[in-house]
Amino acid sequence: MRSIKSVVLLSGLLAGGCASGTNTWVELDGQRYQVEIADDDAERARGLMFRDELAANHGMLFIHDQQEPQAYWMKNTRIALDILYFDNARRLVSQQRDVPPCALGNGCPPYPSTAPARYVLELNAGEAARLKLENGAELKFSRAIPLP
Repeated sequence: MRSIKSVVLLSGLLAGGCASGTNTWVELDGQRYQVEIADDDAERARGLMFRDELAANHGMLFIHDQQEPQAYWMKNTRIALDILYFDNARRLVSQQRDVPPCALGNGCPPYPSTAPARYVLELNAGEAARLKLENGAELKFSRAIPLP
């Protein structure tokens, strides 16, 4: 998914350029996810594009320069995702669950946040429901994740 305001921000664990590793994780409602980090325009634009799968307990964390309304889309994304939006305090402020893949190029619809967000976490579709996530849930970062 991608932040439409930044051109094309899609979800895709970037093949190169984004931080990842066993120490790069987030924790949400007691569940830990290994994440790749997308913290610049190029990484956010690539996102999870062209991926055929996202491993269980893995995701992508998008870090924006400031808290503001975000809109992501699924251009060239082949897997269904949950898109979770978090504010500066890393509290869940908006959710887009079970977002389907899209092969329509620029015709893919946007999935906006309903409140300003700074961080966006993309996980396999169904994770938010499995965790029974409610707005206000806190996202915890490992020390390996760079803070703006």
